[in-house]
Amino acid sequence: MAKIEEGLYYSKTHEWVKVEGEEALVGITDYAQHALGNVVYVDMPDEDDEITKDEEFGAVESVKAASDLIAPVSGTVLESNSALEDASGLLNSDPYGTWIIKVKLSDPSELDDLMDAQAYSAFCETLK
Repeated sequence: MAKIEEGLYYSKTHEWVKVEGEEALVGITDYAQHALGNVVYVDMPDEDDEITKDEEFGAVESVKAASDLIAPVSGTVLESNSALEDASGLLNSDPYGTWIIKVKLSDPSELDDLMDAQAYSAFCETLK
């Protein structure tokens, strides 16, 4: 059973969002890292890049698959997690403690389209 943390927003493409004021951290869920297996590389956008909700903003590569990262929100990239350049496996060992990008939200109302922990848990149950 995948771990799901309370207090985060979740997308159907298995990204999580942690909101801090007008900024948000984005990462992949425990469900996603289990499905991918050992992560070996993370392709991340550059600072000041614009990301658009429901569009690709990068990719995660594992020993068995590559998966596009789909933006759960729109905004401007403030920072990419440079720790992942040398230690992409952090996404496996600590998926909720390891963010991929920090974004300045351009439309906070987009969060209303995402799931809370309970809804995401129910969604994951439908995938078995």
